[in-house]
Amino acid sequence: MPPAKAIKGPVVGVDLGGTNMQIGVVSPDRALIGESKRKTKADEGLDGVVTRLISGIEEACASAKVNLRELAAVGIGAPGAVDPEEGVVLEAVNLRWNDVPLADILTKRMGVPTFLDNDVNVAVYGEYRMGAGAGSKHLLGVWVGTGIGGGLILNDALYYGHFMTAGEIGHTLILPGNPPGSRSLEHNCSRTAVVDRLVRLIRSNRKSVLTKLTEGDYEGIKSKTIAEAFRRKDELTVEVVEETAQLLGVAIANCVTLLSLERVVLGGGLTEALGDPWVELVKRHARKFAFPERCKKVDIVESKLMDHAGVYGAAMIAMDRMNNR
Repeated sequence: MPPAKAIKGPVVGVDLGGTNMQIGVVSPDRALIGESKRKTKADEGLDGVVTRLISGIEEACASAKVNLRELAAVGIGAPGAVDPEEGVVLEAVNLRWNDVPLADILTKRMGVPTFLDNDVNVAVYGEYRMGAGAGSKHLLGVWVGTGIGGGLILNDALYYGHFMTAGEIGHTLILPGNPPGSRSLEHNCSRTAVVDRLVRLIRSNRKSVLTKLTEGDYEGIKSKTIAEAFRRKDELTVEVVEETAQLLGVAIANCVTLLSLERVVLGGGLTEALGDPWVELVKRHARKFAFPERCKKVDIVESKLMDHAGVYGAAMIAMDRMNNR
């Protein structure tokens, strides 16, 4: 882990999602001293989202008793493809953005240096600096929620690759013989995919406690609903979750084999809801398929920072980039 450096003033970390934005003020000694949350409301367009974001930053600063002018920097994790060097959101489908120079926009609007990265990258970096990835030089983070995102730490640094897009494990193909739309890891192992598979099986006359839990409204199946059915040992849910864990474990094993990684951190809404049993299932399959024998010792753990990983990670990235200027 890079040594902590002195930085003057607190830093804001922002986890910007398609539905919600979470904002935190982090002190130079890495304490979270103020927070706010906002709905993103992507349908209001870029200017609307930016205005809400700045309002959220101001509210978080007020709760931390910090003036906006006292901030050393702002770090943002944004969904989709991002160019962190240029501070540009290349493509964010759920925000309906293309080629948005978000870092420059916010720097000019607030007068505070602003740094941008991918949302899962910042979450993984937060875990690396302050959570379940601490002490690991070679780390993969896999966030399983609505979709699947990933981030890589190699040789004690975020790894971006030549095209600045490394870590997109969710878009890797695991079942290339399947019809289009059902080939990638995200198509098969995200919470969205798990729900789709459960609903299809229930509608094909498979019995499940999910019918009772949702009162037949399958749109109401969330990560917590799946976790409750799994806890009750619902046969259908257990079957689907175990098959999903196997596929995810195989994909992780491939990454471990390729890069000889020492640790994998699992995060995201589905991981948080299912907890240790899910992590143990994924670990068992990843260790089974990793090669060679020594790679089967890979450490696979759950996120410690949970939904604060993105806020902390974005703040840490902003601190580091300010210090490296």
